[in-house]
Amino acid sequence: MDRRQQKTRGAIFRAFSTLLEIKRYGNITIQEIIDEANIGRSTFYAHFDTKDELLRAMCTDIFSHVFSDDLISEKTHDFSGNNNGLETKLTHILHHLKDSEKNIVGILSCESGELFMKYFKGYLTEMFSKYLNGTNVNAPADFVLNHLVGSFAETVKWWIDNSMKYTPETTAKYYMEVSCVDRITD
Repeated sequence: MDRRQQKTRGAIFRAFSTLLEIKRYGNITIQEIIDEANIGRSTFYAHFDTKDELLRAMCTDIFSHVFSDDLISEKTHDFSGNNNGLETKLTHILHHLKDSEKNIVGILSCESGELFMKYFKGYLTEMFSKYLNGTNVNAPADFVLNHLVGSFAETVKWWIDNSMKYTPETTAKYYMEVSCVDRITD
């Protein structure tokens, strides 16, 4: 993607994010996104076929960095010197969700929440599966994986519903303790 295309894509993402702050996903039209981004209809459709595809691309952009194996120093947090243990990864994810709070709350508060969670759980499945080797749990690996993914997704929803009143570090620690994750991560 050249710089011009990246700039246009960024404008579409920003427009969509702005609209999500003030409107429910289902009430946002492509025309409103186009108007907010100050682009033409054909330009929008050159990048995305549907609003759902735009949401998926936005999630992919967020998640591709959030779920990266290499953690780097960032404005609100720095895990670059830490090990890549599960609690560190979960805390990193929570920091990014907090940094994107307006977008995430807007997405999760309506029918787009199901679609977002589907994408989120896909990334969580991939991440948690890396920690299942040497499992010390008397249950099938696919059951354990399903439990970890589902319970962390619900933890995120709970955290957001409670206005993120606990820090990402505290929330990840609570999850680790309640899930007895120490039995499968080391």
